[in-house]
Amino acid sequence: MPSLEDWAKGTFAATAGLSTVAFGLLYYGQNYLIYPSAFPPGSRTDVPNPERFGLPYHDLELTAQDGVKLRCYLLVQSKDLSQADATDVPFVENMSDEQFIASRPTVIMFHGNGGNLGHRIPLAKVFYAKMRCNVLMLSYRGYGLSEGNPSEKGLKQDAQAALDYVRSHPALSKGPTVLYGQSLGGAVSIDLASRNPDSISALVLENTFLSLPRLVPSAIPALGPLSFLCHQKWDSASKIHLIPHTTPILMLSGTRDEVVPREHMQGLWELVQKRDEKKEESVKNDKSNKDDTSNPKRDVPAGVVDPRNRSKFLTFSFGTHNDTCVQPGYWSAVAEFVGDL
Repeated sequence: MPSLEDWAKGTFAATAGLSTVAFGLLYYGQNYLIYPSAFPPGSRTDVPNPERFGLPYHDLELTAQDGVKLRCYLLVQSKDLSQADATDVPFVENMSDEQFIASRPTVIMFHGNGGNLGHRIPLAKVFYAKMRCNVLMLSYRGYGLSEGNPSEKGLKQDAQAALDYVRSHPALSKGPTVLYGQSLGGAVSIDLASRNPDSISALVLENTFLSLPRLVPSAIPALGPLSFLCHQKWDSASKIHLIPHTTPILMLSGTRDEVVPREHMQGLWELVQKRDEKKEESVKNDKSNKDDTSNPKRDVPAGVVDPRNRSKFLTFSFGTHNDTCVQPGYWSAVAEFVGDL
């Protein structure tokens, strides 16, 4: 029979070994948890295209800075849109289609961490047919038919490739560029806007988070004590102040979100307001504006438009993580916000 000392040493060694393996799997395998691109099953091979929904589109292949090929969809406007439910938009009689495309906003869509871009086509249809926006649907690396494996560094390059395409397009570059991000896509949007402050006209963010390490304890409680191992940061909280005060942000939060606690969206909104307050303080200290009292400092409560930059925070009482976008009032709020551009 082994002695108590030998048994204790053996148990400690086994525990240490298993802990090392567990820590290693969590650290090196967390990308599979954060970016479940194969869920639901078939998401890497069965990618619906806009034609299934009666939408004209272009298959667009973008190349990220590191050479990864991204399979995306581009929907550009036409004066005479054939959609039965399309909204009529007034235009100059002799305006060409190219000029009409240039006169409309372009929405770059960044989806959440599950599924593929094809699953979001009904949302793109609202932007395209109802709001008459041009739409670029980005397929992250490792998602859908795109090459590569997803990571924070990689997705940042993918988002930049999408924006660079819009900026270099002869027509799309002339109109406002709006970023629409759901969940993980919200973090992608905030990061992209923080790195390209002069290229983004507005952001629409739905059910996104302050940062991934701060989300782990609520999203995966069992891994809460190990959140320090999360190397995929997506630290949106530290980037909000880098987005210009003049760039309006519409924040849409589902009160019943079971994945991202509403406190995250509320926290981001508070940071948006602080961003605005700092701008006001800067204007106040400017000698040339020392007598201007037209923009007094004040708090703007949730659900009320900030008249200083049109940023807005809305909550939906019955919205969960994946169905906030179908709640009453959601799309009318988005349409009003985009229409103001």
